Amino acid sequence: MVDSHNTPARTRPGVVTISTYLLWLFALTQLIGLIITLSTVGTISQVLDDAYRGTDANGTQNLADITTMITIGGAVFVLLIAVVLAVLGVFNNRGSNGSRITTWVLGGIMVCCTGGGLVSGVGGGMGTGQTTGDGPSPEEIQRRLDEALPGWFTPVTTLLTVIGLLALLAALILLALPKANEFFRKPKQGWEPPVPGAAYPQSGGQPGYPQSGQPGYPPTPGYPPTPGQPQSSDQPGYPPAPGNQPPSAPYGGGQPGQPGSNPGGDQPGSDRPGPTPPPVS
Repeated sequence: MVDSHNTPARTRPGVVTISTYLLWLFALTQLIGLIITLSTVGTISQVLDDAYRGTDANGTQNLADITTMITIGGAVFVLLIAVVLAVLGVFNNRGSNGSRITTWVLGGIMVCCTGGGLVSGVGGGMGTGQTTGDGPSPEEIQRRLDEALPGWFTPVTTLLTVIGLLALLAALILLALPKANEFFRKPKQGWEPPVPGAAYPQSGGQPGYPQSGQPGYPPTPGYPPTPGQPQSSDQPGYPPAPGNQPPSAPYGGGQPGQPGSNPGGDQPGSDRPGPTPPPVS
């Protein structure tokens, strides 16, 4: 098998890199939108408070505060998701398929939210629904907001929304292209034939058997030879097996290391005379 450390790194295609840049652009547009919202939320709250002051509409005394909280909370929520998408773009560059799936899920939610807000803003702006009694109509509230807010507010916020929406859509589409699929697919491990003469790798943590040429167990030392007995030529150090003793010496021949017997003479150390030799004819 091919070692994972020796596997060459995958080359990131350009569509993945561009997708990450587009996600960062979307996060930037949401950050700018939040700054603009915070800078104008006071004006919007004041317009709503003036519009409903002195009317008998139900719940108008808290409408300005509720609208302010909804506006700020929505902008912060969208910015947090945009920041998460920007972080996911970093992991997308590293080839994380889980990050790409998460980008599709969050990106799809943001496309729906951003697109819905854009359509609502273009269609009628800020509306408060049907009013009862002498409360102002949604058209009257929108007219007062247009008069109180700076002239650049509506064009800039609309432009930021369109740019962010297009950037997010393009990023999601680029992540689904075939080149991106190949990059996020888990690399297959190849197989290489073993090198002739090479041993199979041992399993981790378990020592293998010693190979040829490696020192094994030391040989068992032999028994010391018995004095006066010849050594065997096959296995030095061991006594010869029974039945393989060397032939007995001829009569009169002694054992090695001992004086031979004298057939014509007396035995050394004996008082008895030796045998009488036969007469010579």
